[in-house]
Amino acid sequence: MSTPSTPRYKRVVLKLSGEALREPGSRDNISPQIVSQIAGQIAEVQKMGVELAVVIGGGNIWRGLAASHRGMNRTTADYMGMLATVINGLALMSALESLGVSVRVQTAIEMHNVAEPYILRRAIRHLELGHVVIFVAGTGNPFFSTDTTAALRANETGAQVILKATKVDGVYDSDPVKNPDAKRFTHISYSEALARRLQVMDSTAFSLCMDNRMPIIIFDMNQPDNIRRAIVGEEVGTLVSEQPGDPK
Repeated sequence: MSTPSTPRYKRVVLKLSGEALREPGSRDNISPQIVSQIAGQIAEVQKMGVELAVVIGGGNIWRGLAASHRGMNRTTADYMGMLATVINGLALMSALESLGVSVRVQTAIEMHNVAEPYILRRAIRHLELGHVVIFVAGTGNPFFSTDTTAALRANETGAQVILKATKVDGVYDSDPVKNPDAKRFTHISYSEALARRLQVMDSTAFSLCMDNRMPIIIFDMNQPDNIRRAIVGEEVGTLVSEQPGDPK
């Protein structure tokens, strides 16, 4: 049985939205203070010997789908979104390095002066050596979200779980904003999540996880220490996996 200081998972992929880097209500796309707080949580986990990869979004800077709805070519808009994730990845890298954490940034769109190209075997070796690996530029292809990137990279690198950091504390049986009586699941199966049409991830990402039995933990990023708590096996947010669960 895991103890509070013993990781349950050896290798994990942390999915961060770009919005997680922004101060609520601020005009600044990136809050150095928030990035530093996130880096502190990652550094704590890395010191526990956990092999940690991060997939980061770009929604705080640019959303390709939203731009396409306003008339921009979807492919162009998506590539712009991929570049936004690179900016966020470099910001997180800088914050981690200031804490003494060894970091490698790998990009799905080659830009040699900025980051390494994504090479699977190199990424795995970095993880084995204790480096935090930040995956940027999505999958390198338009029409795919960074949720899909997280599902893909987790399966490719042999991660044991995806930690999806969000603004809410898990998955509910209905919208908790609209329904004050909404109940949060502590554990729900893939099939039940599909049957209830719960928005865990986009459909492509969710299918990748379900087909490859990749567990997903959805939790509130704004609560300090939640990354560590999830990794050591404490009840944080909602676990989506093969076994069914009931609302809490």
